[in-house]
This record gives sequence, C-alpha cells and structure tokens, in this order.
Amino acid sequence: MTKPMLNATLRAFISGPVAINVASHDRMLLPSIARGYGCRLCPDGNRITVFLSTRSAAAVLGDLHSGAPIAVVFCLPSTHATLQFKSASANALPLAPGDREIMRAYALAFQAEIGLLGFGGAFAAGLVAPAGDDAVAVEFAPTAVFDQTPGPEAGKPLEIAA
Repeated sequence: MTKPMLNATLRAFISGPVAINVASHDRMLLPSIARGYGCRLCPDGNRITVFLSTRSAAAVLGDLHSGAPIAVVFCLPSTHATLQFKSASANALPLAPGDREIMRAYALAFQAEIGLLGFGGAFAAGLVAPAGDDAVAVEFAPTAVFDQTPGPEAGKPLEIAA
C-alpha cells in the first residue's frame, strides 16, 4: 500500500467541522468560488474529494472542466485556523455510496461549530444544507498547502507529506 501523502495533522484538520470554499478561474483569469458541503479523503491518502452543488458551483465546475487549477480553503470558524490546498487540476465525479451521509454529518458538525459563535437555527442550517440531488464530488491531488490563518504566518507553505 502506498504511504499517504497528506500527513495526519492535515487529514485531521480538513475532516473537522470546517468551512470549505472551492475556487478556480476562467480563461480570462476571472475567479470563481463555491461553498463546499463536506469532504472525503481517498483511501490512499493522496487525494481529497469535496462536495459541491452543481447549481451554485456551476462556474467553478465549468472552470475545472476547462482544465483550470483548483484551490480549496478549509477554515475552522472558532479559531480562524485556515489551510489552503492547491492542485493544477481536479475531476468532477458522481457521488459515491456514503457521500450523502458524509454531507449530512458535515452539516451537523459545522452547525454545532458555528453555534458556538452564536449562529444557529435557520441560518446555520441554510449555510450548510447538503447539496441535495444536484451534488457532485470533486477530487484532486494536492500539490501544495499553505497556512492561511490570519497573522504573521499567513501564506507560509506547509509540508504535505506524512
């Protein structure tokens, strides 16, 4: 079995109750961004899959389909700890068995996280509602990761390897 590329600290962080934003750009370098509805680490530990809504992420998905790079930011709201992963490409795939359950668990964990900050009820549910029938999985192999937590270390490249 291949050794996982993502170290344990990175795997644990992105699996937590984090806000997920996915970005790319078009041929004119105009940015596109969409909210992620959870993530899954591939069994080999070398790829990350994020879940998007095909309706609200249409621009990002179009850019990725055209071969644009991907950047995914994972941020823990209670501390603002933030990691950004980058890759030259990503692939949109149908959901795998269990992905909808991952999205539901993500929504509940994230609602609890932002509930600690005073956000609750309809706002929290609306912000993290699973993408429903229009969900798609976007898989990528990160080639770089950066600490994007506000402060003097923001932008610092981090080691990916286990």
